[in-house]
Amino acid sequence: MADVDTLYIVVPCYNEEAVLPETGRRLVEKLGRLTHDQMVSEKSRIVFVDDGSRDSTWKWIAQLHNEHACISGIRLSCNKGHQNALLAGLSTVKDEADMVITLDADLQDDIDAIDEFVKKYNEGCDIVYGVRSSRTTDTFFKRRTALLFYRLMQTLGVDIIYNHADYRLMSRRSIEALMQFKEVNLFLRGIVPLIGYRSAVVEYERHERFAGESKYPLRKMLAFALEGVTSFSVKPIRLIAAAGFLIFSVSILMLIYFLVLFLLGKTVAGWTSIVISIWAIGGLQILSVGIIGEYIGKIYLETKGRPKFFVEQYLK
Repeated sequence: MADVDTLYIVVPCYNEEAVLPETGRRLVEKLGRLTHDQMVSEKSRIVFVDDGSRDSTWKWIAQLHNEHACISGIRLSCNKGHQNALLAGLSTVKDEADMVITLDADLQDDIDAIDEFVKKYNEGCDIVYGVRSSRTTDTFFKRRTALLFYRLMQTLGVDIIYNHADYRLMSRRSIEALMQFKEVNLFLRGIVPLIGYRSAVVEYERHERFAGESKYPLRKMLAFALEGVTSFSVKPIRLIAAAGFLIFSVSILMLIYFLVLFLLGKTVAGWTSIVISIWAIGGLQILSVGIIGEYIGKIYLETKGRPKFFVEQYLK
């Protein structure tokens, strides 16, 4: 067989017993075709990560492992969340794989796009993002909220790939770079673009979930969005500081206005001082909170311990 690189497919799972048999079958077929076409090495594998499931997910993973030599399994001690399950899979296989593709177990991500992922990798890309060509399978509410989320993140200065979830390919060196981030609150969609290595986009049609129920209800989606905003931007703090400055500026104008009313005798005794105090103190308080928040925001970003840079090439 030609000298080709090894691919590992990492699939995080949480209570996915309903879909795992079909997911395992399709991925084994796909890996078999890739191997047959000499696109990936015969050492390539599929790795299911059980994120503390409460159903028979791990039993199915163990059964698939016994039936197929190309399937491995990782079982986390308890539920740590989708992003941590992804990271656990990546960190476990990074020394054995030349490239790793991550995708969800629900078969909504088109596995036929894997061929294009590998082609882009062979063209020299370290990171390949799977991007939905449309969101027709989503409800109207989910489409609108997703659009709002991406626009909000971009407005706040977060480098995020539009319509990309966690279906991506990463080379070994890009995974090693990812491991240098010491994030506790993970938001991989925002972290991976920070690596900066050569990347590409592959568009695909997103399907309906094959079986089971979505593991991302509205509550989790909102929490995930909040995680992304607070992990990558201090602009909300700056907006508070700006609001405080604006209110304090208005209070100066109101001070002049109320003094004029007082001198014209058009106010009740004591009213001017009370109103001016409320406006001035309120503005100063919000402005002060914003300034304090700016320092806290800088400390918060420092504690993440993010690497300052990654070397693309070094010619001696």
